[in-house]
Formats: sequence, C-alpha cells, structure tokens
Amino acid sequence: MEQSTTEGQNLSIGSRDILTDILRRGAEEMLAMAIENEVAEYIARHAHLRDGEGRRLVVRNGHLPARTIQTGIGDMAVRQPRVNDKRIDSSGRRVRFSSSILPPYLRRTKSVEELIPWLYLKGVSTGDFTEALQALLGPQAQGLSATNIVRLKTIWQQEWAAWSKRSLEDKQYVYVWADGIHFNIRLEDPGNNKQCILVLMGATADGRKELIAIADGYRESTQSWRELLLDAQKRGLRTDPKVATGDGALGFWAALREIYPTTEEQRCWVHKTANVLNKMPKAVQPKAKSMLHDIWLAETRKEAEKAFDLFVVTFQAKYPKAVECLVKDRDVLLTFYDFPAEHWVHLRTTNPIESTFATVRLRTVRTKGCGSRTACLTMVFKLARCAEKHWRKLNGSDLIAEVVRGIVFVDGIREIAA
Repeated sequence: MEQSTTEGQNLSIGSRDILTDILRRGAEEMLAMAIENEVAEYIARHAHLRDGEGRRLVVRNGHLPARTIQTGIGDMAVRQPRVNDKRIDSSGRRVRFSSSILPPYLRRTKSVEELIPWLYLKGVSTGDFTEALQALLGPQAQGLSATNIVRLKTIWQQEWAAWSKRSLEDKQYVYVWADGIHFNIRLEDPGNNKQCILVLMGATADGRKELIAIADGYRESTQSWRELLLDAQKRGLRTDPKVATGDGALGFWAALREIYPTTEEQRCWVHKTANVLNKMPKAVQPKAKSMLHDIWLAETRKEAEKAFDLFVVTFQAKYPKAVECLVKDRDVLLTFYDFPAEHWVHLRTTNPIESTFATVRLRTVRTKGCGSRTACLTMVFKLARCAEKHWRKLNGSDLIAEVVRGIVFVDGIREIAA
C-alpha cells in the first residue's frame, strides 16, 4: 500500500512537471507572437516615414540577444526583434523602440516580486530564499541568489522611503481603515519584540482604495498612531475622514480624536466577534456567533438594537465578560447604519487590510532567523503596493459624493427632506 501511494505521488509530481513544461512552452510561443506583433505594428505605423533618398526610417534589423525571464511557471527564453529607428528626437538623439510587453531591463515578472516579500514576512531568511524559490519556481531560479535578494531589498527600501515622504495635498479620504499587524519574524533587537506594523488605508472620493501610510509602532500605542497621523496631516491630509474603521484595542482611537476630531468611529465586527467568542466556551460559540451575525446583518438600526439586547439577555448571567466586551462598544459598532447601505460591507470590518496580509500574519511561533525593522517595513510596503493594484472600488462609489456633501442617510437610505 505504501509503495502504491509513493508511486502515485511520484506520478502526480511527474504529471505536474510535464504540465508545467507544456504551459511554459505555450507561454513562450504566445509571448514571442505578442512581441512580433508589437514590433510589426510599430514598423507599420511609421512606414510612411522616409529619408531624403526614399528609404524607410524605421525598419526591422534581426533580433536582440536572447535573454531569460523568471516567471511563476519557471524561466522563459525570449528573443526580441531588433528595431532600427533612424529618427532624431527634439533633443538631437536617436529615437529608440521600447517594448511595452518586454521592457529592456525586465528579468523577473511581478508575480515573483510579490513572492519575495511574502516569503520574508513568513519568516524565511535571506540565505534560504534561493532554496525556497527553487521549490516554488523550479530549479531554474538560481538567478535569485542571496546577493540579488539583498540588492532588491535595497531598491525597495529606497522606494518605500520616497513613498513615505510623498505629498498628500491633493488627497481626500472619505473612509479610512486602520490596523496593527504582527509578523512571523524575530527582529534583530530583543527590545523590538513588541514592535508591530501600523497600516492605514483609505477610500478616495471616487471610491478607489489606496494605501495611505505604513509605519512601525510599539504595541499599537497611541503615541505610535499619533506620529503616523500627524505625519499624514503634515504632508497635506488635512480634511477629516467621515468614518474610520479599526479594532477596539488600538491606540489609534485616542490619536484619531486628537488629530481628526470630527471623524466617526466604527469598530471592526470581525475583531469584535473574535474577542467576544474568546471569552466563551467552545460549545456555546456557534450559537453566540450566529446571534452576533444577527446584529450586524440586520436591515435597520432598530432591528440591530433588538438583536443586541437579545444577545445581552441570553448570555449576561453565564458569560458576563463576553457581554461586557460587546456592550462597551455598542454605539461605535453600529455607526455604519448612518451611511449608504452599499458601503456597509466595506465599513463594518478592516477586511481591506486583513485580506492583504492574511497569509503572513503571526500565526505560529517566531522563526529562529532575525530580520531588521527597516526590511520588515519595506516588505510590508512592497506586498501592500502589489495588492493595491488589485483592490476593487467601493460598491456604490457614486454615493460617496453625497457622503462628502453631508447628505443624511438613515439605515443606509438617503433621507428625503420634508
């Protein structure tokens, strides 16, 4: 039986390798065709341009030297057509063709660039990156040596430093989400063991989600959040957001009331649910969880209040600490009812941040290897920026303009003036 299982596993692995090879060869052929078409279109677009002797100024001239691109399905060999463009630009220099599909210095795809920060935040040390990447990308990943990883980290640190100083003068974030994240790495200084990464993201007036700030903080303290918010304000973010969503344990709230005093507070229902259930026996948790869902999924605030009262009456006698944990944030758990119903799914939780870092949050013991605070911040920045490209706009984005104008919403519906 064991032999049969082993043979089955080997067959599965072999089949997967064959399939990967087929996919890679197919991808190489498609890439080659796309590049050939891009060059052909470029030459055709300038076919009418001639020199004084009637010869074309833009022609094809063989191929550039072959190069290898690292991708999520292994290395791909690429030969790019060479274009001889004899035109002169306004500065007196020769015009050069640059492929939008295959930029001149591209050596690895974006998926690989997302993988490196993910591995780091999972606790893989720089020295182990090559082995880990070879396991994920195949044995052809030798180009991603420890030296190359360090070089990439240096470039990304420079990007993070520049991004952290960018102006926010032209920005207005109607909604913001805040969270403190602990990762699976042990920092080089034992005094930093209580260090966490503070993440602030927001929704613009047209409904797009954007990363606002990333900083390191001490135990998500008020002072750490105050410094982050003051820095954002200094760089131009002076208009108070309409709503901020976050975990009730954050020092963020005290800092928010000081820096943006008119911003309404919304506690994250995912965090609150977990905190309440942690104070109850496992046998009771399914029922309690269902009753908590009845609160924040209610159609109106009145129905939510009734469900809230029912939870309190049901569990007060036996589980007073769980009930106290819920009741202390009663008002700020229901803030979302004063905003468009289309936005409720976004406002009730910090999921926009949670989902980005779900696979690298602290879930196991810290690793033996050490990491630096700067490297950790850089990798969080890189991972978040990659994720940011895939964040979808808020539901009902057209209603954000009404929120900005101060239109009143009752139970998610625009209130009609009498």
